[in-house]
Amino acid sequence: MAGIYIHIPFCKSRCIYCGFFSTTSLQQRHAYVDAVVKELRLRQDFLAGEPIDTVYFGGGTPSQLSPDELEKILETIHNIYNVREDAEVTLEGNPDDMTTVFLHRLRQMGINRLSMGVQTFDEDRLRFLHRRHTATQAIQAVHDAQEAGFSNISIDLMFGFPNQTLDEWKCDVQTALSLQVQHLSAYSLMYEEGTMLERMLTEGMIAEVDEEVSLQMYEHLIDALEEAGYEHYELSNFSLPGMRSRHNSSYWHGVPYLGVGAGAHSYDGCNRFHHPDSLEHYMMNPCALVTEQLTEHERYDEYVFTSLRTSEGLHLPDLERRFGVAHKEYCLQNAQKHLKAGLLSLTSDTLCLTRCGLFISNEVMSDLMWDE
Repeated sequence: MAGIYIHIPFCKSRCIYCGFFSTTSLQQRHAYVDAVVKELRLRQDFLAGEPIDTVYFGGGTPSQLSPDELEKILETIHNIYNVREDAEVTLEGNPDDMTTVFLHRLRQMGINRLSMGVQTFDEDRLRFLHRRHTATQAIQAVHDAQEAGFSNISIDLMFGFPNQTLDEWKCDVQTALSLQVQHLSAYSLMYEEGTMLERMLTEGMIAEVDEEVSLQMYEHLIDALEEAGYEHYELSNFSLPGMRSRHNSSYWHGVPYLGVGAGAHSYDGCNRFHHPDSLEHYMMNPCALVTEQLTEHERYDEYVFTSLRTSEGLHLPDLERRFGVAHKEYCLQNAQKHLKAGLLSLTSDTLCLTRCGLFISNEVMSDLMWDE
């Protein structure tokens, strides 16, 4: 199995926290779609005929493309690649783009999963983030998608805003649960280098939320969603049974994927390839790639990091099969102090983060990384 990721870098406006490659220059959309189609054709051998289990339109804001532009890309994929009949086809979108006409067109062209960037239901914080939509529009967009026949909807939330209280976060979580979506991703607000948000922090215009409050928010998130029947299957991701994101799960399990578009990354199982973050560069040569050859130790580190993020954990026999006995013993040796501290558990040859370990996962995982 394999996946295809399509990066759509266009945004109507730029959010203050976003560190992904994007542009607010929308005039080049048509030419960009043509370049994407060209790359899909020229790189059709990258996945060696593997069945395509997932297609994911990410961004940026993919919902800024017209239905005809999206359909052109999808038709190219179906004409060239071996797409499974039950493939998961996801579109990321902004709630205020989700008109009823647009939603019905998405359904007709075969998009069967939506990921909406809601972030918060607090109007003041939406304005602070420079989000285009209102809380009312976000709620209505979910309802409209459900009425249009979408039964696989994910929403993104953020927590840990400056001055945010635990009670305010609880309201966001409760509103999200009331929408009865199948999937929810929640992330602590990050101050990415080079963003407006990071500059505001550096210049003293805002202050980070207290770390203890942020941890309480994460703990409440886990409790509330598990009580509502959601599986906590990855550090930041929750789903109803059987509704995990197949595309993102493939990243965490090392499945090869083709990344198409400016700034997109690809993975063939051993090495990574990426396009520069340049619209002009990409459209001049949509197959110009930078290759990153991963060493065995780098692949080990990535395997440990992605495995421990998931509820399935790190299966030690698989680790040994991939990297040999020495790497498995190294991992187990460095895991001992965290096993004793109750931050990791070892059951049936599988290492997993415990509930306590979730809260300091980066510290635990970094101790298992290979020390050159």
